[in-house]
Amino acid sequence: MKIAIIGTGNVGGTLATQWANTGHQIHLGVQNTGAFKGQHLLSNPNTTAHFIPEAVGLSEVILVATPPHIAPELATQMGDVSGKVLIDATNAIQRKPEPYPTAFHAFAQLTKADVVKCFNTTGFENMKNPQYGNQRLDLFMAGDSETAKTVAARLASDAGFEKCYDFGKSDKVELLEKFALAWINLAIFQGMGRDIGFKLLSR
Repeated sequence: MKIAIIGTGNVGGTLATQWANTGHQIHLGVQNTGAFKGQHLLSNPNTTAHFIPEAVGLSEVILVATPPHIAPELATQMGDVSGKVLIDATNAIQRKPEPYPTAFHAFAQLTKADVVKCFNTTGFENMKNPQYGNQRLDLFMAGDSETAKTVAARLASDAGFEKCYDFGKSDKVELLEKFALAWINLAIFQGMGRDIGFKLLSR
């Protein structure tokens, strides 16, 4: 797939590497193609840097891994995203994209993309290596678009996760962000460290 990644920090940069290594074409969407965080990502032959509208135009899928409060601005910057899948990997914990509760809701309202919330419930260390002994961590997603969920599940697998569970439709997006806060609470505030993750077990 051709994937635009907007936000080249820990999460965006890690997923860019994982997906490029599995053969996807990565278009980094940045404000300044000559100087941006994550320039080392260009050492991968499957990764190129572009201004945001160009990166989006070249891609079928868009991953947003930026501070969530800029979602309304991004919706304008990206241009026409009709028919594209947009994966919101943000968590509106400290700042919300007013007047929307989450970036997902902003993108769903302001664009014609197929939007899904995913890649937001664990730290970038687990995106870099989701293997724990003989088990792999799981991911979770939410949203109304089945098309977007199919893409998110495939990309979760390509990043090394065991399974991407469907949390529900758009009414479960805020719950999924609270689930992310549970990981942050345990890893950071309770001092367990960032090498912890979620695995759904059944019998």
